[in-house]
Amino acid sequence: MKGLLFITHQTESIDYLRSVEIALEGGCKHIQLRMKEASIVEVEDVAHRAKALCDRFDALLYIDDHAEVCKKTGAQGVHLGKADMPPAEARRMLGDGFIIGGTANTLEDIVYLYGQGVDYIGLGPFRFTTTKKNLSPVLGLEGYGDILGQCRERGINLPVFAIGGITADDIPGILRTGVAGVALSSAILTADNPADEIRKILRIIRTT
Repeated sequence: MKGLLFITHQTESIDYLRSVEIALEGGCKHIQLRMKEASIVEVEDVAHRAKALCDRFDALLYIDDHAEVCKKTGAQGVHLGKADMPPAEARRMLGDGFIIGGTANTLEDIVYLYGQGVDYIGLGPFRFTTTKKNLSPVLGLEGYGDILGQCRERGINLPVFAIGGITADDIPGILRTGVAGVALSSAILTADNPADEIRKILRIIRTT
């Protein structure tokens, strides 16, 4: 797992499902359905439709927070925040055929998640972002470099995605720290042409 992970978001003019469609039209192959303020009924409804879209574009869908929705909808994976169920519990529920990701802010978080058997980690924030409440201290390039270096020393080789306030201009420097990819949301949906922004970001990732 590497490259670009798009995290759904809604604006005044774009709802969650349309944000999925935009990401797919731009060529993104990894979509995380994140609907923090929605009920589980709403999440499941959108997830079913998002899964159909992802299937059409040969992309993978990950459900944020809700392992049970992942199982019901046939999504390829689930992403678990620090306040969600432990990844090992999600693994027991889902089995080995699903991808499980976890949120980390520190090396200690990564060590814990590694022990829990996650498949990838979302590490951040890179900088301040308004899309996440209760934001942890920002890491910046130096923070990513330090944490990934310590991971290598400990033999932890999980794919790590940088997240949090990242723009296209940040990507080359972030990738040089050793991360597997970047997770973006607002930077894409606030662009003049979101699908074109994704195409540009994918070109940057390929050529860095």
